[in-house]
Amino acid sequence: MNIRKLRERFPNEAACRKFIESIIWHNGRTCPSCHRNKSWPLKGKTSRPGLYECGKCKCQFTVTTRTPMHSTKLPLWLWIQAMYLISYSSKGISSIVLGRLIGISQKSAWKLGHAIRALMMAESPMSTLLDGIVELDEKYLGGKPRYQEGVTHKRGKGTDKQAILIAAERGGQVRTELISSDKRDELEPIIERFVDKKSHLMTDKNRAYHKIGENYFDHSSVNHSIKEYVRGDVYNNTAESFGSMLERARIGVFHKMSDHHLHRYLHEAEFRWTHRVEVKNKSGTKPRKRRWNPRPAIEMLTIMFKGIVGLQLRRSKNGGILDLKLAET
Repeated sequence: MNIRKLRERFPNEAACRKFIESIIWHNGRTCPSCHRNKSWPLKGKTSRPGLYECGKCKCQFTVTTRTPMHSTKLPLWLWIQAMYLISYSSKGISSIVLGRLIGISQKSAWKLGHAIRALMMAESPMSTLLDGIVELDEKYLGGKPRYQEGVTHKRGKGTDKQAILIAAERGGQVRTELISSDKRDELEPIIERFVDKKSHLMTDKNRAYHKIGENYFDHSSVNHSIKEYVRGDVYNNTAESFGSMLERARIGVFHKMSDHHLHRYLHEAEFRWTHRVEVKNKSGTKPRKRRWNPRPAIEMLTIMFKGIVGLQLRRSKNGGILDLKLAET
C-alpha cells in the first residue's frame, strides 16, 4: 500500500475516526475515566465530531482521550500518514523531513514522532519471552571522536558511549535495554526478563555470558578476537546487524539521539524489526539472499492503536516532553 491507496482507504476524518474507534473500542465504547460502557454521542452545534459523554461519571471524551494522541489539534489523517511513513521507513524519519512531508512545523513533527514511538512502545509484547536460538550482543552507540594527531582513542567499552544490550531471536523478535556496563550482575536479570530458559544462547567471548549461559538449555560462542565470526551455525550476527542498523539510523537519519529519549528510538527500531515478513520467491521457496518487507499498512496501524489508552505524552515547561509515567500522574 502506498500513500495514494492509503488516502483512498481513509478519504476523510470520519473514516479515520471510525477506523481508530473500531480498534480501541473493539469490545464497545468505554469511558477512559471510569471504564463504564454506557455513554452517548454529543451532537450539539458546538460539539466537535466524535465527542461522547459518559453516563456514569459525565466525563466527555473522544477516542483519542488519555492516549498519546490526547488533545491533538492535528487531523487524524496526518497521524495515520505519519505512522505509515515512520513504520514503512527503513531506519526512521527525522522530525525535519517528517514535518516537510506532511506540512507541519519541525517542533510539532518532533512531538508527533515521539508520540508514535509511544504507540510502538505500548504494543511491545514483553510478556512473550524470546526462545529458540537467541543471540546476545552489546552495542556502544555513538560516533568517532575528532582526529587528534598522535592520539589513539579507545573503542567500545573503553569510551563513554551509551551501551545497549541486544537480544535477538533468530528469525523473530528483538529486545533492547540501556545498560551501564557489560558485567554479569547487570546483564543477567535483563536476560532472564527477555529470554526463555529453554533457549540456546549464542554470544561472543564476553565472560559474563559464559556464566549466564550455564542457566540455559545451551550456550555457544564465537571468538571475535581471533577473527572468528561464524562457526557452522554458531554466530551472533543477527544481534550485530540490529546494532549496525541503529548506528546507521543515528548517522544518516537522526544524527543525534538524546540519552533522555534513546529508549524511544530503540522501541521504534524494535517495532520495525519485529513486524516484518520474509520475502519468498514466486514458487514459495526462500531466496538465496534473505530479504524482508514490512507487514501490510493496515495491519501495522492496527497493531499500533491497540492498548494505547492510559498512555499520554505531554509538553514539559521547557518545551520537551514528559515521560509516560509522569504524564499518567
